[in-house]
Amino acid sequence: MSSSHSPHLLSPLPHTLMPSSHHHHFDLTTTTTTTTSNHSHISSNGNKTPTPTPITDSDLRSEFAHHDPSVARLNNGSFGSCPASISAAQRQWQLRWLQQPDEFYYNQLKPSILRARNVIKDLINADDVEEISMVDNATTAAAIVLQHTSWAFAEGRFNKGDTAVMLHYAYGAIKKSIHAYVSRAGGRVIEVHMPFPISSNEQIISEFRRALENGKFNGHKVRLAVIDHITSMPSVVIPVKELVEICRNEGVDHIFVDAAHGIGCTKLDMKEIGADFYTSNLHKWFFCPPAVAFLYCRKSDKFSNLHHPVVSHEYGNGLAMESTWIGTRDYSAQLVVPEVLEFVNRFEGGIEGIRERNHQKVVEMGEMLVKAWGTNLGSPLEMCSSMAMVGLPSCLGILSDSDGLKLRTHLRDSFGVEVPIYYLVPKDGEVDPITGYARISHQVYNKVEDYYKFRDAVSKLVKDGFTCALLSD
Repeated sequence: MSSSHSPHLLSPLPHTLMPSSHHHHFDLTTTTTTTTSNHSHISSNGNKTPTPTPITDSDLRSEFAHHDPSVARLNNGSFGSCPASISAAQRQWQLRWLQQPDEFYYNQLKPSILRARNVIKDLINADDVEEISMVDNATTAAAIVLQHTSWAFAEGRFNKGDTAVMLHYAYGAIKKSIHAYVSRAGGRVIEVHMPFPISSNEQIISEFRRALENGKFNGHKVRLAVIDHITSMPSVVIPVKELVEICRNEGVDHIFVDAAHGIGCTKLDMKEIGADFYTSNLHKWFFCPPAVAFLYCRKSDKFSNLHHPVVSHEYGNGLAMESTWIGTRDYSAQLVVPEVLEFVNRFEGGIEGIRERNHQKVVEMGEMLVKAWGTNLGSPLEMCSSMAMVGLPSCLGILSDSDGLKLRTHLRDSFGVEVPIYYLVPKDGEVDPITGYARISHQVYNKVEDYYKFRDAVSKLVKDGFTCALLSD
C-alpha cells in the first residue's frame, strides 16, 4: 500500500481510511510494487529499502497491552498473539471493504492477497508464488490435500488397502481428517508410535522406517505420508528433512508436512525440506490475527487437480485462485501479512531473530522449572522449538487426561497461569513416574516473571499436599 493507505505502527488511523463522503475509492492496483518493497528489506527490483524503526520496550508493552495483565500466558502455541498495530491494520482493511465492497472485490482483493502470497513465498523460499495458497488454517489445508488423496482412491489411481502413514502424535483434528478422507475411501492408516519423553531424532526415524515397511505389507503401496514439523502435544521438533528424504527413497507418492506451528517457530525452507505439501498457520507464531494459514504445493503436473473443499466461482482456475475467493467472508487476516512482515522486521534479525531468541528463552525457563521441581524436560534442547515440555511433580497425581484438564483449569482460576498439560500414560512397573508435562511457550511479550509465577504456583500445590483427586469434575 502507499503511505497514504498504510499507517506507521502505533499511529492512529489515517484520515484517508476513515468513513467519509469524500473517499469512496481506494486504488491499490497502482501500488502493488511499492507495497512489496515497503514491507521488506529488499524490494522487487533488488534495491534496499529503509530499515524499519527498531521496536522499543515501551512499544512492545503497548503492542500487547490488551493481554490480561493478571494472567501469566504461557500458551502462545494454541492461539498465537496479534499486536495492537496489526489489529488496527486489520480494522482498516475491513473498513475499506465495507466502504465500497464492489470496488474492493473487483479491484483490490486479488492483488492484495497476491502481495501476501509473495511475502510468504520469500519467507519460506518457494520457487513460485503459484505454489502458495492462502487458507483459513492448517486444518483447511489438510482437507485440501486429503480430499486429493481420497479422489485418487475413488478414481482407481490408488488401490484399496494402500496406505497413509502419520505420526501417533499428529494433531487430533488432522488424525480425524485422515480417517474421514482416507479410511472412508478405502485406504489403510498406520500410525508411527513415537516415544515420549524422547532422547534423539533416531528414535523417530527408526519408528518411521518401520511404519513405511508395514505400509508395504502384502504388496500395497504407501500413498501418503503426513509428517508434523512440530508436534502439538507433546511438543517435539520432528526431523522432517530426513523423513521426507526417506519417503522419496521408499517411493511414497505424496508427502504432506503439517506445520501448524511452523512459521516463526522453526526454520522453514521449502527447497531444503522437499515435501510436496507444507502448511503453517500464520496466526500462531507470525503475529497475524486469526485465522489465516498458507498451503505450499510443489509445482508438479500430478497436483494440478487440487481444489479447495469450498467450491466457488473460481473453481477450475487453480488452487491459489480458488482459495482467494470462497464466497463473501472476512479476508482481512490474509491481507495484513505485509504489515506483519513490517512489524517483525522491527525486531533484530526479523522473524528468524525472534524465533532464535524465543527458543533460547523457553529452554532457559524450562530448565529453571525442572530444576525447581526436580523433574525433567520431555526432549533434548535441540528438539524444542519456541515450546518445551516440562515435567510436573508426580505427587500432583495426574492420572488421566481429565486430571490434566482439571489441573489446567485450577492453575488458571486460582493462580492466573495459562498453560496446557499433557497426560503421559505410565509404563508398567514404573516407580513414581512423571505423568504430567506442561507445554510452555515463549513469545516476545513474555516476561521471566510469568514463569516464576508458574513455578511458585506448582511449588505451593506440592507444599500444600494438593492432588488432582481433590478437584471435582
